[in-house]
Amino acid sequence: MSFFNPGSVGSHDRICLNAVHREQWVGFPNAPSTSYFSADGAFNVLGKNLGAGISILNDNFGFNSDLGINLQGAYRIDVGPGKLGIGLNAGILNKSLSPEWRTLGTTGEIQEGAQGDPSIPQAKESRVAFDLGLGVFYRSENIFMGISSTHINQAKIKYENSTPYLVRHFYATAGYSLQLPNPMFEIMPYFILKTDTKAHQLYLNTTVRYNKKFWGGVSYRAGDAIIGIVGLELFNGVRVGYSYDFTTSQIGKYSDGSHELTIGYCFDMSLDKSPQKYKSIRFL
Repeated sequence: MSFFNPGSVGSHDRICLNAVHREQWVGFPNAPSTSYFSADGAFNVLGKNLGAGISILNDNFGFNSDLGINLQGAYRIDVGPGKLGIGLNAGILNKSLSPEWRTLGTTGEIQEGAQGDPSIPQAKESRVAFDLGLGVFYRSENIFMGISSTHINQAKIKYENSTPYLVRHFYATAGYSLQLPNPMFEIMPYFILKTDTKAHQLYLNTTVRYNKKFWGGVSYRAGDAIIGIVGLELFNGVRVGYSYDFTTSQIGKYSDGSHELTIGYCFDMSLDKSPQKYKSIRFL
């Protein structure tokens, strides 16, 4: 959740480490490949409930290679049975471009490079931009919901021949955990809506969890894919999940779907005090 909503950091009231690797549209030339790592936790500083975290993103697609590092913080307020987090993330995004153009010449031969168009990047370039995000996130025992925005400052990337910018995106999400008549099972429906005000994408998800250690489900990404999800808790809170996208768009004709692997671990920071020796006048 912290990928797009910094208000969620610390919402589990534990230290949580998460890693994700995604291979999208396997078999498609220059297909997206994404790795993401995050660490966050809840802290009490001078009587204030705070959340803090760090995230690292490595995203490769086409000629682009992005590396982002963000620090995240959230101020957490008790609201009803849960907590509301108001969060900010700030960091840097290094965007690299390594174009390898191949075009047809006037006689039909293949030429290296894109000639005659000054707006098309010709050589390798790398630029760093400052990036900001905001989010509000609420979690109780059975409910979560949030709204957020990434790239709110819409930083410009000044390549030699063009100046694109990071497009501001908006997210809304909500979910619920429902205990089934058999107490070993619970069902967790949720949704994510993403938009840049020009294009929109909706994710509908349902997961069933058994004994809080095994889960499986299905997700639908409107106009793009149907996703199968499985996962389990291995030991001491270490969780592993896998999902596979059955691509329903036209790209599905040219790829073998998408794979995503997740690993997570949450733990408490509370430490038991070591025994202390003391003397009592009763035993003198």
